[in-house]
Amino acid sequence: MRGLIRDPGHSERDGNHHAVDAGPVRPPPENDREVIMEFEDRQDEIAVVGMSCRFPGARDPAEYWRNLCEGVEAIRFFSNDELLAEGTSPELLRHPSFVPAHGALGDLFEFDAPFFGVSQREAQVLDPQHRVFLQCAWSALEDAGVDPARFGGSIGVYGGSGFSPHLSHVMQDEELAAQVPWELVVFSNDKDFLTTRVSYKLGLRGPSVAVQTACSTSLVAIHLACQSLLNRECDLALAGGATIWPRLAAGYVYHEGGINSPDGRVRTFDARGAGMVVGSGAGVVTLKRMVDALRDGDSIHAVVKGSAINNDGAGKIGFTAPSVQGQARAVAEAVALAGLEPRDIGYVEAHGTATPLGDPIEVAALKEVFGGSAARHSVALGAVKPNVGHLDTAAGVAGFIKTVLAVKHGLVPPTLHFETPNPETGLDDSPFFVNAALRPWAGSDGAPRRGGVSSFGIGGTNVHAVLEEAPALPALPATDAAQLVVLSAKSQAALERMRANLAAHLAHNPDVPLADVAFTLQEGRAAHGYRWAAAVRDVQGAGAALAAPPRGTVRRAADGPPVAFLFPGQGSQHPGMAGELYAREPVYRAELDRCADALAPQLGMDLRTALFPAPGAEAEAAALLQETRLTQPALFATEYALAKLWISRGVHPESMLGHSIGEYVAACLAGVFTLDNALTLVAARGRLMQSLPAGAMLAVPMPEAQVAPLLPAAVSLAAVNSAAHCVV
Repeated sequence: MRGLIRDPGHSERDGNHHAVDAGPVRPPPENDREVIMEFEDRQDEIAVVGMSCRFPGARDPAEYWRNLCEGVEAIRFFSNDELLAEGTSPELLRHPSFVPAHGALGDLFEFDAPFFGVSQREAQVLDPQHRVFLQCAWSALEDAGVDPARFGGSIGVYGGSGFSPHLSHVMQDEELAAQVPWELVVFSNDKDFLTTRVSYKLGLRGPSVAVQTACSTSLVAIHLACQSLLNRECDLALAGGATIWPRLAAGYVYHEGGINSPDGRVRTFDARGAGMVVGSGAGVVTLKRMVDALRDGDSIHAVVKGSAINNDGAGKIGFTAPSVQGQARAVAEAVALAGLEPRDIGYVEAHGTATPLGDPIEVAALKEVFGGSAARHSVALGAVKPNVGHLDTAAGVAGFIKTVLAVKHGLVPPTLHFETPNPETGLDDSPFFVNAALRPWAGSDGAPRRGGVSSFGIGGTNVHAVLEEAPALPALPATDAAQLVVLSAKSQAALERMRANLAAHLAHNPDVPLADVAFTLQEGRAAHGYRWAAAVRDVQGAGAALAAPPRGTVRRAADGPPVAFLFPGQGSQHPGMAGELYAREPVYRAELDRCADALAPQLGMDLRTALFPAPGAEAEAAALLQETRLTQPALFATEYALAKLWISRGVHPESMLGHSIGEYVAACLAGVFTLDNALTLVAARGRLMQSLPAGAMLAVPMPEAQVAPLLPAAVSLAAVNSAAHCVV
């Protein structure tokens, strides 16, 4: 089921608690031809079912989207004290062309090593890119409502990382280097092991591929993951990238004619655009075949309609230079593979480096594809680099997530610092306009919103992806049934933090379907040792339970605690018993129906008419249930269906005990006899008892030795229930 919930995956040190939209459940309606046709039409599409990111100024997609919409520039300008504290030399700070700007990550070293089974020494030598990519991979799975240990198919991982000086920092620490095996240092820093570490730590058995195409790495990883899904090499795929400079404060020296900005501002497509600023970040998306996502009722953020990659080859002025022809081919092929025309695209997220060479070439390539199709100034053009900097190998996934959120929310965020078009781009006479303010985005002529994402790597590997707004899923029927809201963590402190996060999220989203939240927390989350649960009927009740102090003793959950089932005998039956379970729980209803259908020929009536009488027939039903011939089958069916419901939820008894008719339920579940044989026996037992003369019973709270002398000839001792309880 779908629903926004908070991420319970990380402990108190990691702090990566973000809102997610998650949960698989709902198969398509049977015999629904429209749904079947929709599935067939979407065989070549990929659904984005989960996202996670750590970008400058944003710890998750929700913060990232808020910053984009509000036009936040997350590139930081550092003071000399901050730079000196991070090891910048005083000589460098005095350089006249030094620019103290960087798209930095403020929580770079918050890594919950025990959560991922990483030792303290391994964590110290582990490249921050590996750490953050691993965290994002876990969060992206949680955003998709996937517990990898319970996922039925294989999960692939595609991603890449950038250059990092972390290895040299480790080797400069002679004490640390002497304590850690050299092989571990290599495995913890080499790019080759970025994705395989995720596969190992999370138990993922699909393809695990390190991708390296420079600036286009993460979008190429997304393309390769889509192809892997379409080729059925895996059933779910994580894809993205990470580039992280392991300093909290940094800057650079500007060189005239270079690619860096002279003042730390990124002005993509603007006449003042003079270069970029480097940034740190990581992002991972969870991808699934569209037909599978529709079948499972997943929350779908957006749809990948098509993607394409190529290389410029030798047709350009230099190895590092971009190529109009190469970029145009990638864009045109992606649009064609999506089954669309360029005029169907309403927004393009550009690579947008703001360099004097790169921007005009990128616009020229786009004009070559869109020029004869789209109307003048009909396609919005944007770039995220002015917000966060150039994230190198993570740049593509940053643009991808931005575009996913734009098609999802129907808004185009502003491109910062844009005032006057760069005259070299020819934007004035083109299908494009640079979007400089937050604007609503509606699909044209009722069509869904569609956007393109470009990423171009030094060396010439170009990639473009076409995204589409996700189809609206039918609303689930409302329910006022009690829901079990569960949380689990690997420490008590993390559990308390999760409770606070979920309470805050529900307070800000009071309209979220509680059933969706409960389902995702139960089915889309790994179970850890420290747990909290509450049965509530609405979001307000959940918030109150989360805010209240936990009741009872808090301790680690045992692995497979022993459970016993106890089945009572006659005396507690009444019309409507378990009626709410019958109405709301498919498993319970199916099992009780199975019993009632099998009993009908033997009872000469439908047991359900006595259990669930029509309005006004309650008294007649109560009288029927007092007849032993119906009492015993009714109790057997009710107890058997309830036991089956518990078992379907994963509660398996180690032992069972029954009293009177309850003994037959326990024996049946234990395999002493089949259900059909048990029902035949129970019906015969009730019928034979019904045929005996009526009598009366009395419970006496006295031992047998004291009761027996008091009984007249017409009264017998029926049962000795304990040393001090008898029935006469």
